[in-house]
Amino acid sequence: MIGNKKIRIQKMLSECGVTSRRKAEKMVLDGLVTINGIKAKIGDTVDIETDKVRVSGHAIKTNKKNYYIMLNKPRGYISTTSDEIGRKCVVDLVSDIPARVYPIGRLDKDSEGMLLLTNDGDFANAVIHPSHHIEKKYRVTTHPNITEEQLTKLSIGVEIDGRKATAHKIDVIASSKGRSVLEITLKEGRNRQIRKMCEAVGLEVARLRRVSIGQVKLGMLKIGHYRELTNDEIKNLKGKSSLK
Repeated sequence: MIGNKKIRIQKMLSECGVTSRRKAEKMVLDGLVTINGIKAKIGDTVDIETDKVRVSGHAIKTNKKNYYIMLNKPRGYISTTSDEIGRKCVVDLVSDIPARVYPIGRLDKDSEGMLLLTNDGDFANAVIHPSHHIEKKYRVTTHPNITEEQLTKLSIGVEIDGRKATAHKIDVIASSKGRSVLEITLKEGRNRQIRKMCEAVGLEVARLRRVSIGQVKLGMLKIGHYRELTNDEIKNLKGKSSLK
């Protein structure tokens, strides 16, 4: 089930794989959606256990399998379900899954590594919510090699976009002339945070790869491939996010 609670009609249609929320809103405005035989309005909520929803006369089933997917995202893909200008989207890599899944959080187009996708809205919201402080670990290659002064600044925190940004932990994995490999752990997830932090201290990010979320690790999953999370991995993330 999607969950035992009332949700907005456009969210319900989206999570059931009918269409996107934006298009669902248009369907409601066009009078194509009914709840228990009454035309729906924007803002209406439905009890997925008891309410009967139809789109253009066709009944919408709320019983569905939840999917929890780990994708090793390649560079060049954006973390959305569609793109108006035709860029490659991560859902293109999981198109054979028989459900409409969407990314939990984002990796920017030039970043790679672990990206979780699901069709379970409650799970996604709990995992991504900043109050749950789920650690995300990244392997970052920088040019030039990092100095002690730069490392100290990153550890203390730097200002980006008018606010201080800090890393939970930074380890130098390797360093040579012109290049360093860092392992950076975050508990927050601001837009392009690592790239902006490195830029603020004079480092250029040559490669950024997310290698774990919580205790769930990317491991040897090949770039561009995906797999379903194990039950233990799902339970671990639910436990980390206090989702029961």
